[in-house]
Amino acid sequence: MSVNERYKLAKAQYEEWGIDVEAALEKLKQVPISIHCWQGDDIGGFEVDQQELSGGIDVTGDYPGKATNPQELRSDIEKALSLIPGKHRISLHAIYAETNGEKVERNQLKPEHFQNWIDWAKEHDLGLDFNPTLFSHPKAADGLTLSHPDPEIRQFWIDHVKASRRIAEHIGKELGSPTLTNIWIPDGYKDIPADRLTPRLRLKESLDEILSDEISKEYNLDAVESKLFGIGSEAYVVGSHEFYMGYAMQNDILCLLDSGHYHPTEVVSNKISALLCFNDQVALHVSRPVRWDSDHVIIFDDELKEIGLEIVRNDALDKVKIGLDFFDASINRVAAWAIGTRNIIKSLLYGLLMPNDQLKEWQDEGNYTQRLATFEQFKMMPFGAIWDYYCEQMDVPAENDWMKEVLEYEEKELSKR
Repeated sequence: MSVNERYKLAKAQYEEWGIDVEAALEKLKQVPISIHCWQGDDIGGFEVDQQELSGGIDVTGDYPGKATNPQELRSDIEKALSLIPGKHRISLHAIYAETNGEKVERNQLKPEHFQNWIDWAKEHDLGLDFNPTLFSHPKAADGLTLSHPDPEIRQFWIDHVKASRRIAEHIGKELGSPTLTNIWIPDGYKDIPADRLTPRLRLKESLDEILSDEISKEYNLDAVESKLFGIGSEAYVVGSHEFYMGYAMQNDILCLLDSGHYHPTEVVSNKISALLCFNDQVALHVSRPVRWDSDHVIIFDDELKEIGLEIVRNDALDKVKIGLDFFDASINRVAAWAIGTRNIIKSLLYGLLMPNDQLKEWQDEGNYTQRLATFEQFKMMPFGAIWDYYCEQMDVPAENDWMKEVLEYEEKELSKR
């Protein structure tokens, strides 16, 4: 049976529930995912004096074919994009600057160092997002940056983030689409601190100084990303969820939720609607924790489905800025991008193909039996047939076919590196 024939049969089943499948696919086409560039080179970047990873970040595995220069990285991203339906964005870190072999300190970075990325994004009709890099640097060796007690070190990082915001504003202006600039810092302590307040006050002062630069919201959107714990900050993280949620609301910037940055029993899906009560926009980094913040490639599991459902059922497709943040060097990196990005798009389609209004009505009536039965029934609906049709309509391989292209690319390109 062809993809189109399977689609027609599946579409009829969904239509029995009053679900407009074609309208759902049209909505899905409009949702960009911000795909992180650092999956392709294990967060190495292109600095002249490239440092070992630090800040509680580690990438495990040694699968061959890692990108070693900007051209290879962009080529790999292009291949991944050819396997992913829709028009998307690419998220950069500051360490992906191209300085023509000149050592440029992070607090001295300028828009010109990202011109190749801008030109490439224009050529491929992509948006770009940006992240200052506050790790893997001698001035972050002790695990403290924007909350550092040394004012000179603290100022270095303040100036780096300021430079990053100016770069992001320039990118947004050049591409005609606002750049999301996300601030994440590793700051924290391995063991129980004697003072939790003062580092947070220093962080607040640093952020206040950073945001004092007037940057147009037309071209740049600021976000702050929390974390619960990490390697080297097991007992205390300065930029906790409560800190950043309060700071974001007070300063009218975005609070970014990373699905790997909470206690193992917490889920980001439950936080989205809470923030939407008070914020016009929310940002996400979707990763997959395994026992701790391990940044595994995201799979189509219950939590990912629930994230997609929460975004869709709350009519927030244009309110939630969805980005990805995982890095796995144990598998083919192009495949990792394709698996993860296709899965987050699947979760949105899954949400779009649910009878959400009917389910809400049953909940308000107290008809929890019908609600539960319908949730379970829809797990067995022919979702895959709709997904394959969508991929075919968007000129990318269906589920049975995309891995063949990855293996061909591996043989032709990655195996020669």
